[in-house]
Amino acid sequence: MSALRLAILDMYNGIPNQGMRCIREIVEQFSGSVEYEVFDVRAEHQVPDLSYDIYISSGGPGDPREGDGVWEDLWGSWFDAVLAHNAANDRKKFVFFICHSFQMAVHHMGMAEVTARRSLSFGTFPMHVTDLGEDDPVFIGLDDPFTAADFRRFQVIQPDLNRMDELGATVLAIEKDRPHVDLERATMAIRWTPEIVGTQFHPEADADGMLEHFSRPEIKAEVIAEHGRDKWISLMADLSDPAKISHTHDTVIPGFLRRAINVLAPEPEVAER
Repeated sequence: MSALRLAILDMYNGIPNQGMRCIREIVEQFSGSVEYEVFDVRAEHQVPDLSYDIYISSGGPGDPREGDGVWEDLWGSWFDAVLAHNAANDRKKFVFFICHSFQMAVHHMGMAEVTARRSLSFGTFPMHVTDLGEDDPVFIGLDDPFTAADFRRFQVIQPDLNRMDELGATVLAIEKDRPHVDLERATMAIRWTPEIVGTQFHPEADADGMLEHFSRPEIKAEVIAEHGRDKWISLMADLSDPAKISHTHDTVIPGFLRRAINVLAPEPEVAER
């Protein structure tokens, strides 16, 4: 059987980042089942067609409500085409949205408010699984709360429950509880359909790569200058704990890919002798 085809939508606009490396490394763990191609959506105005079976749309910089007048329309048309295909066909396309792409998808569908945060969310934070998220394939095996990498200047808040019901979408995870802060908790994960899911945090973040990155003297100094020494110490502690970022990295996107592969290319049953 030929390998499934997977498209990675690179939303980083040509800016060097750790996210694309992490996504590639996770996908390459499934090289026996999938072959992949990368599309530079923002810098090169590239989007995949519907010949792919699985799509992962990455995080990225900037306001998820804006674009350059070209790429955001291309991306929106791609998402609409996937939804239309899935509505009309038994063999569905699987999609995973990460951070910036998650915010874009929510905004595109009018599902919630997408607003600028008062300050940058930077580091590792606890995320809380909703009742509907407990049995979701991408969260099975994670604790409540679980720890995730979260780097964003924007947020999805105030989900429109009527619109969510209309779409059949469910909230899977929400932001950490901060009783001392009078701010609404952000929506951190949504499942649109059995095949389409996304997170506002970065499940692809790998602890070893982040440890190396944030241990570099110039990066350490930058983090301490902008966020304080306590934030840097807390970040390094979470990255060193195998039950935290490493566990999330090994669970969420791999869980999505395993389910997609099992549905699209199930292993043939072995006949009994």
